Amino acid sequence: MKFTTKDVASLKLPDGKTDAIFWDDDIAGFGLRIRAGGSRVWVYRYRLGRRQRSLVLGSATAVPLALARKNAGELEAKVRLGGDPVSEKQAARIEADTTFHILAEQYLEQRKSDWRPKTFNDLSRCLRKYAEPLHRAPLAAITQRQISGLLANIAKESGEITANRVRATLSMLYAWALREGIKLPEGNLVGFTHKFKEHSRERVLSDAEIAAIWNAAGDNDYGTIVRLLLLTGQRMREIGDLRWDEMGDDEIVLPASRTKNHRAHHVPLSDAVKAILAARPRTGMHVFGHHGFTKWSAAKLKLDARMKLAPWRIHDLRRTCATGLQRLGVRLEVTEAVLNHVSGSRSGVAGVYQRHDFAAEKRTALNMWAEHVLALLEGRAATVVPMKRA
Repeated sequence: MKFTTKDVASLKLPDGKTDAIFWDDDIAGFGLRIRAGGSRVWVYRYRLGRRQRSLVLGSATAVPLALARKNAGELEAKVRLGGDPVSEKQAARIEADTTFHILAEQYLEQRKSDWRPKTFNDLSRCLRKYAEPLHRAPLAAITQRQISGLLANIAKESGEITANRVRATLSMLYAWALREGIKLPEGNLVGFTHKFKEHSRERVLSDAEIAAIWNAAGDNDYGTIVRLLLLTGQRMREIGDLRWDEMGDDEIVLPASRTKNHRAHHVPLSDAVKAILAARPRTGMHVFGHHGFTKWSAAKLKLDARMKLAPWRIHDLRRTCATGLQRLGVRLEVTEAVLNHVSGSRSGVAGVYQRHDFAAEKRTALNMWAEHVLALLEGRAATVVPMKRA
């Protein structure tokens, strides 16, 4: 029969049947399914090769006949053109279920082994904390405007540098999703968002500031780390996560897995550094804490509260050490060796052919720097003469 509203309302299950489908003569495959429990739903059925496919078009009590017929007609036209509505619906459901949160967790889990622990923690923070407003949305449904708004809020609340880090992490996630076959109609939207301008960090502490920080730091875990960072010029995690098995009599040996450039690094120990480390109790694997030092932000705030100083960052200690070595006449390539930099004089062709490790020069340089720091702390003249550069 050709369905009419009156005819559809009068349709009932045949005697002895618990389930039956009545078909419309106007649109092939369009029908009304009735079950014994009272359920009445519109259906559309079609063949794809030898397979029979079926779709539910909604409850007959909620969807009017005219709308159900219109939807069935559109599906019939799609099938005639070679389409597969069931597969398309399943794909759409999968895409809808592929939320930002689900994909972000998959991305972090898949790439975790490729990253150093700090990198993993930083990227996790960007995706789990800062991008939380996007978590419930399907990745393909997130708009450029939403991403721009998120980054603007992060810049306002946590700073423009943090917003840029989140932006870069989001871009990495989108690029990964595209490679995984996730359909993103607009591609990597993050690349079209605004990137905040960053100013290079050039803060070098003065001698007076060095003394102020040293004296306020004290000899607790954080204070000791601050002093070691100043005397050695190393990165904060390299000292904060220092292990006793990385300690020798005259040097720290950082394995490649713990350095930024993935190259093992030898750090000669000045007498001042030896004295500081000798005073540390050996209570576990790490020099600081059970798993390395972790309370960076809180400890920095407490240190700043104990002195009056213009805003500064922990990384300024590394830059101050490097600048101090240059002031003392240490050659650039030696300073870079102390810092474990693979740049400048140690990159490119020079890096290929320059295999000297500067072990003796690094030791001399760090001894000179330690003497300079101790002298200014004690208010006396240093007992070393600055090097003359060639």
